Amino acid sequence: MRRIPSLAALRALEATARHSSFTKAAVELHLTQSAVSRLVRQLEAELGVTFFERVRQRLVVTEVARAYVREVTGCLDRLQAATLDLLANRGRGGVLRLATQPAIGMKWLIPRLGRFSARHPEILLQLATRSSTPFEFADEPLDVAIHYGEADWPGVVMDPLGDGRELAVCSPKFLARLRPRGAADLTKGVLLQHVRRPEAWGHWFAAAGAPDVEATSGPRYEHYYMIGQAALAGSGCALLPRLLVLDDLAAGRLVEPFRVRYLARDAYWLVYPEERRYDARLRLFSEWATTETRRSARGKVATFSARA
Repeated sequence: MRRIPSLAALRALEATARHSSFTKAAVELHLTQSAVSRLVRQLEAELGVTFFERVRQRLVVTEVARAYVREVTGCLDRLQAATLDLLANRGRGGVLRLATQPAIGMKWLIPRLGRFSARHPEILLQLATRSSTPFEFADEPLDVAIHYGEADWPGVVMDPLGDGRELAVCSPKFLARLRPRGAADLTKGVLLQHVRRPEAWGHWFAAAGAPDVEATSGPRYEHYYMIGQAALAGSGCALLPRLLVLDDLAAGRLVEPFRVRYLARDAYWLVYPEERRYDARLRLFSEWATTETRRSARGKVATFSARA
């Protein structure tokens, strides 16, 4: 037999901890302040734990109860997500929760999602942004993530989305001003740098046959999306993953000064827990994403069409 407190008591505990107030929790739960307080006191008596102490007129979760409250919050979040999944499509498809980094989400994924929705209208995608740092799926309300990095995320399945090819790109106006005769001449202009990849341009120049050039100067940006926007604005030459620039290249907004085959150590991956490998929604999304990367590699621009 499971020993689980009442859901009403757990909801009262979570809301009180989140608001640090019985009164605010009562407003959210449509209960009286005394009813919320009573539910928490009953839970304390049942478990033999004091959940809150008053610090300067605020309710603060006690040290001994902090881990329990965090677990209760996670369980309620997962229960709510499962309920919304069920209601979304009455069990016919459901919600697929996807985390993506901002650059690949805005530049590659979102322009193509109309094609996925047209093909699989029974699946509702829910998008969130995350950084490039691996996380524990058990601690996040997420099913799958698009990750940029090496294949070193432990305990997950990593399906490649293309390869690690990166391209040097700039705006046509920037190229016209610079008029480089060889790859090394790009250093006479502005090289847009990624703060966490100071060695990237050096590797690209080595692949271009100019290993001895100094390639570490230039303005530094934290995200690829910022670098791409700076390149579009004509601020300099950018080194970016190929998936991020294909549409801009096809539209003529960006150009490659020199075609150099450079494969970085990092690449884009579709990442998900091993136990989700046979999830039907995830399988369909993975197949679609793989097809889209192949379509992108052939140079086709992603524009939504009802016939796609």
